[in-house]
Amino acid sequence: MTSIKLSSLNLPSQFYFNEPLLTFSWIGFTLIAIVLAFIIFKRDPYAHIPSVGRTDTILSYFTAKKSYIQFHELLSIGYAKYKGRIYRVPEKDRWNIIVSRPDQIEELWKAPDDVLSFNAFVNKEFFVEDLMGPTVVENDYHIGIIRGQLTKNLSHLFDDLREEVELAMNDNLPPTDGRNAEYLQVNIDYTAISSQSRDILAGIPAFLRPFSVKYRTAIPKLLALAGKHLGPIITERQAKIDEYGPDYPDKPIDFLSWLMDEATGEGRSIPELTKRVFLVNSVAIHTSSMSFAHALYHLAAEPHYLQPMRDEIEAVIAEEGWTKVAMTKMHKLDSFFRESQRYSGISLVSIIRLALKDFTFSDGTFIPKGSLLSAAAYPIHRDKEKYPDGDKFDGFRFAKIRAVEDLNTTHQLVNTSPDYVPFGHGKHACPGRFFAANELKVMMAYLVLNYDVKMENEGVRPPNIVVASSCIPDMTAHVMFRRRRLLA
Repeated sequence: MTSIKLSSLNLPSQFYFNEPLLTFSWIGFTLIAIVLAFIIFKRDPYAHIPSVGRTDTILSYFTAKKSYIQFHELLSIGYAKYKGRIYRVPEKDRWNIIVSRPDQIEELWKAPDDVLSFNAFVNKEFFVEDLMGPTVVENDYHIGIIRGQLTKNLSHLFDDLREEVELAMNDNLPPTDGRNAEYLQVNIDYTAISSQSRDILAGIPAFLRPFSVKYRTAIPKLLALAGKHLGPIITERQAKIDEYGPDYPDKPIDFLSWLMDEATGEGRSIPELTKRVFLVNSVAIHTSSMSFAHALYHLAAEPHYLQPMRDEIEAVIAEEGWTKVAMTKMHKLDSFFRESQRYSGISLVSIIRLALKDFTFSDGTFIPKGSLLSAAAYPIHRDKEKYPDGDKFDGFRFAKIRAVEDLNTTHQLVNTSPDYVPFGHGKHACPGRFFAANELKVMMAYLVLNYDVKMENEGVRPPNIVVASSCIPDMTAHVMFRRRRLLA
């Protein structure tokens, strides 16, 4: 080791004695020390809530980085370690406060909307107001339409749903209302671009977002293009309402009609109606397509499920035809989707809320205003005390339970509970889940009757891809289809 004496270095004397430089240096060091002290010693509003990973302001970022691709593992670690206690998991720029016990989940969904809000979370997370305007957020009557009119009219819509599935499966989209190829592509593009727009807006101050939406995203262009297709239909229907009244002859039974029934004032304009149609479509396309892909991968990786489901579907359709009632009698098909949602649900958390006010759980856990809260969907659904062999996929798990429990309906795809939360639970459970369940089952029933399927890599299901709290099917996987030769 070489020792160098400082005085032996040929340094200019002002290096030591320049007072302005020394003063400036000490000011800089002091400011740095203050900033570091603030970072290290500032009060942590979540210090009373146990965490997964480091809680240090700086070191916790390493756990947060890990959570982006291993969020399911962090959820499971906290679930096992804290055994029913409320805990927190770091995300990119925040803590996610996780609840898992049934009583905590009940408190979470029963809390008043002005205290723990789902809508406020959606607006903040997906920039709904920035992308769609304030009226969509301030008056969300479209949610009531989905929960009420859409569910109530499923039987009337069933033939259209089945026809649409058949056309889509055969890749035949004739240019008629609801099947205009350009309009369908606009809806698909909007779903993708709205996700990209979310990433763009995330790093921009609120006051600059309107300009960013207009000049940095394709959202206005897509809405204008959609308006070109929906505009003539809206105008024609409005003319009939003006002439014959709201219940005019041959009035279509569809979402647009229900929107026009409920809308008032400026909400009846073409741009405002188009926004709501697109908002609902974007959510439906995103969730339904990924849920179907997850189930398809399970089926293609384990094609031994094909024949039992095929036998059930053929028997039920022979008795009931292609009807909504028929879908309720396909217990194996229903079970397969319910199990797919349990095992490969598209979200690792559920019942997500943003705290608009301070909130305290009955166990004394204090939640400060501005906090994000979620239910631990992934570890709940893998809990072996709730689901024997919960780490394994059993497509007929719930059909077997229903058979033992004498056709008990509590284990249907659409039913929620604190132990089964893919659709959420409570008052804000997915309002469109009844339509979605029928949509998914019609698609799978048609596919099972008409095709044999398997993975290109036989017997191997592609692993799910975790991105933050989302569970995404591998978009690069290949599924092999062979059309069945049906006897006349």
